[in-house]
Amino acid sequence: MESVRSVRQSTAHKANRAAILAVDYGRARIGLAIADAETRMAQPLSTMERINRNEDMRRLRELVREHGVKQIVVGLPLRLDGTRSEMVEEVERFAQRVRKQIGVPVKMVDERLTSWEAERLLEEVQGRFIHDEKLTGNKKPKNVQAKMTVDAMAAAVILKEYLDRQEQAAEKAERNMKANP
Repeated sequence: MESVRSVRQSTAHKANRAAILAVDYGRARIGLAIADAETRMAQPLSTMERINRNEDMRRLRELVREHGVKQIVVGLPLRLDGTRSEMVEEVERFAQRVRKQIGVPVKMVDERLTSWEAERLLEEVQGRFIHDEKLTGNKKPKNVQAKMTVDAMAAAVILKEYLDRQEQAAEKAERNMKANP
């Protein structure tokens, strides 16, 4: 009985904390990452295989409720030169549906090079696991491997960049206030 109460309290505590969800939208998969609004640490959450619009929204709505998400950040797939790619309109429509159907504020964030950065980070992490396996003989747990996908890692990179930009903007505003009292 005690464990059920602690699980409920933990879930309630999680729901009371504001979280920010990042989405790396794709036609086949959606990468997801999350950050607690207080700690502001972005971490890969999962990769959701696309089924159809309604089912995707239902699962996203469930995640938003489960994690107490108060804001969603969606990666905007611009080309390297900053022009709009063929995916931009589709991603913007997705973001509008999320805003309407889930009722949480949605921000679009430039996602250039995030997949490349995610692949680089995954290679680094997986290289460490391979190195550790050779040293210890221990295999990587399956659930860790399943969670660490390029899509989820790309969402974490999008979220980290968004959080960094927010922090820089807040610091700049603070400097301006001190300079001009």
